Amino acid sequence: MTDNLGMLFDFFIGVWRGIGEGVPGRSQVERTYEFVLDNRFVFARNKSVYAPQEKNPGGEIHEDWSLVSYDGARTTCIMRQFHVEGFVNQYVLDERSADGRTIRFVTESIENIPPGWRARETYQIVNADEFIEIFELAEPGKEFEKYSENRFHRVRASTEGTGA
Repeated sequence: MTDNLGMLFDFFIGVWRGIGEGVPGRSQVERTYEFVLDNRFVFARNKSVYAPQEKNPGGEIHEDWSLVSYDGARTTCIMRQFHVEGFVNQYVLDERSADGRTIRFVTESIENIPPGWRARETYQIVNADEFIEIFELAEPGKEFEKYSENRFHRVRASTEGTGA
């Protein structure tokens, strides 16, 4: 694992669950993060389940996978995100706060969407077991607008009955 990738993602490694709210309505969210391929990459798997509701009468299941790498030539992290709808977002690390509690990625490119669209993902670490993810979209020539906000809580392995 590159030190830079580990510094950025060590906190996230594990299993997370929570709730989301946004344009498509309220959702139940699940996500896992793990180091893969000799610890050179971070793999994230996400699932959001929207039950039928006023904002989204048909309900919806959204899934996406992300692969994060460290680009040594540019000395920054790159996140490639593959969505069930066919979108592929390539993000570059845009900002990391001095305290490491806020991380922001902005798209360099998005496949399978009209030209000019942009996306931004911001992760805000709340405490040792909680983070907030804000996903924003910008139509061509416009500013970013919040599309969804997810609040994740770390899932701890149960020690009940193990003698631990």
